[in-house]
Amino acid sequence: MRLILVLLSLICSAPAFALPTFKEVKAVWRSSDVLLLDRHGAPLQRIRVDKTVRKLDWVALNQVSPAFRQALVISEDKRFYQHSGVDWAAVAAAGWGNAVNSKTRGASTLTMQLVGLLDEDLRRGGGGRSVWQKAGQTVSATWLERSWTKPEILESYLNLVSFRGELVGISALSATLFGKAASGLDAREAAIAVALLRAPNAPVAKVAERACGIVTAMKAGDCRGLAGETAVALAQTSPRFSSNEQLAPHFARYVLAAQPQAAGTQIKTTIDADIQRFATQVLRRTVGELSNRNVEDGAVLVLDNASGDVLAWVGSSGDWSRATDVDFVLAERQAGSTLKPFLYQQAIAGRWLTAASLLDDSPLNLNTATGLYNPQNYDKSYKGPVSVRTALASSLNIPAVRTIQMVTPRAFRDQLFALGLSTLKQDGDFYGFSLALGGADVRLLDLSNAYRALANTGVYSLPRMISNSSAVNTQRVLDKASSFIVGDILSDRNARATTFGLENVLATRFWTAVKTGTSKDMRDNWSIGFSRKYTVGVWVGNASGAPMWDVSGMHGAAPVWQAVMNRLHERIPSKAPPLMAGVEALSIQYENRIEAPRRELFLAGTGREMIYAANTAQQPIGITAPIDGAIYALDPDIPPNNQRIVFHAAGTKQAIWWLNKKRIGQGEKISWFPWPGRYRLEMRDAAGKVLAGVKFEVRGAGLK
Repeated sequence: MRLILVLLSLICSAPAFALPTFKEVKAVWRSSDVLLLDRHGAPLQRIRVDKTVRKLDWVALNQVSPAFRQALVISEDKRFYQHSGVDWAAVAAAGWGNAVNSKTRGASTLTMQLVGLLDEDLRRGGGGRSVWQKAGQTVSATWLERSWTKPEILESYLNLVSFRGELVGISALSATLFGKAASGLDAREAAIAVALLRAPNAPVAKVAERACGIVTAMKAGDCRGLAGETAVALAQTSPRFSSNEQLAPHFARYVLAAQPQAAGTQIKTTIDADIQRFATQVLRRTVGELSNRNVEDGAVLVLDNASGDVLAWVGSSGDWSRATDVDFVLAERQAGSTLKPFLYQQAIAGRWLTAASLLDDSPLNLNTATGLYNPQNYDKSYKGPVSVRTALASSLNIPAVRTIQMVTPRAFRDQLFALGLSTLKQDGDFYGFSLALGGADVRLLDLSNAYRALANTGVYSLPRMISNSSAVNTQRVLDKASSFIVGDILSDRNARATTFGLENVLATRFWTAVKTGTSKDMRDNWSIGFSRKYTVGVWVGNASGAPMWDVSGMHGAAPVWQAVMNRLHERIPSKAPPLMAGVEALSIQYENRIEAPRRELFLAGTGREMIYAANTAQQPIGITAPIDGAIYALDPDIPPNNQRIVFHAAGTKQAIWWLNKKRIGQGEKISWFPWPGRYRLEMRDAAGKVLAGVKFEVRGAGLK
């Protein structure tokens, strides 16, 4: 009674308390997540960044199920809609109970509990509230009722109250324990949730007992099975429902790793949710169709050519994958034939080749530092003399290896690195001639963006992922005219027919340029290409590195690429680009009709000399075998007379060979009997000028 008199005195004499308004409370609410929005402002993905508490979005009162509101009022504050902040009848009952030592429920109303959540000084401690805390709580509750409406009080309480463990607010509770929105809670679920308020970390049996009492008070049926339902709900530890679509988890992780954000922040990204959703669906459908051919994983990336905006980033095939957390947009995988366009572009820009030049597609054996390199075509056949256009469009391997002999692995690697393929950390000699066939690991993100540079006729810039970020710096990395010619080759359906036929999944009803790739043993396959507006990259394979069963880029990645491209151009045209300055179109024909007559593109000034000769362009002068630093081992099981090292010259047939300062022969190639030791091989002209030189070593016991 003394406490009641003190409280009445305080209420009558106290000035207005500095309580926040409802709008202020709602404005400072922060979820424990960062919410990523798509380019149009639609929710895209949420990622938790605050690990101390689990809070989701603020929930309006009309979005909470009537069953939960009924359970809450019945259990916690029966006269909530009648009292003015303090339930004096409950206070009197509690006081009488304490006087006669009977067990009664506390007199704290929902309004008083909310005050304790809003004011740290009035928050309940481990030993309960002091008399003065109770007095302050009562006074504050009275003032709160005068400035807030009942719905505002109830809504704030439901969003601020702690339920169990790290869960704060009705949205986090319903999503985690019941896997649904707060609007969908039924009477039994509501009873379990409300039962947690008095003792959030109580044992399952105690929570079920309290929930049963609430169900009974609500007249919502009997309690059969409620204990089991309670146990299942309380075993959940992470949200199983989100009011927002979870469309781009891998992209979100990448963005937040690059630009950490505070909890509750919203970021507007460059992703288009519709494109992201479609790319996800078509990838999962395709991987599912290939599951019986040992395919589990895949990834898709869509870029806007002009801006570099990432429009879709699908890092995994979802349920088909056993490594769903791995982001295959960023995973390093073997490139296969997808590097060939950049190799031919470099050769054309260097004027070593034109699109009409003939390359010899026949068996090739190259001596390398690690042994004999014997490249083969995908179909194990050879086409003889083929033009650069046919060699690239039909993805022939041996012509590509002959081309990298001209360009050199070192120059080719350096150009790829300048295009953003930063995973190529070693110099070109480390990769050797196999770099022409994709014998290096790359990322889908980097490779697709390099193709985007090709689409932009050699202009490179980093991809953009945040919509309000400043424009990225651009730089010219590739020659403009040669990039245009390579794009034209990649769009040539007829040139592609040698290997793939005229009808295949790379053919679109609008202009596109595309290249597929398959790595050794079919462990990776790719389809990367561009239209006038978009670049799309697709990878399909297995996280484990296990080979797929007879799945090439045409069967795995290409169908996804085609489907995404078709979707992008449902209403947007993509016409063939007009002939640009620096490129000339000439009619050509080959002797013996090696290939059909056609209109061919050339760098300005390089076409005339090729029209009638149609031979391989002059290679730069150098030594192609042995390579610098090569090590040979003599085999004691092979007769000495059968062991030879062949020295090959490029760019001249009149090479004069000198070995350790002694002349040993003349000609485009000569055969030399090996002997253990270290050697300096030089190629000189008739005047004795050194044109090229390499060092190599022969190891093994002396032979008699």
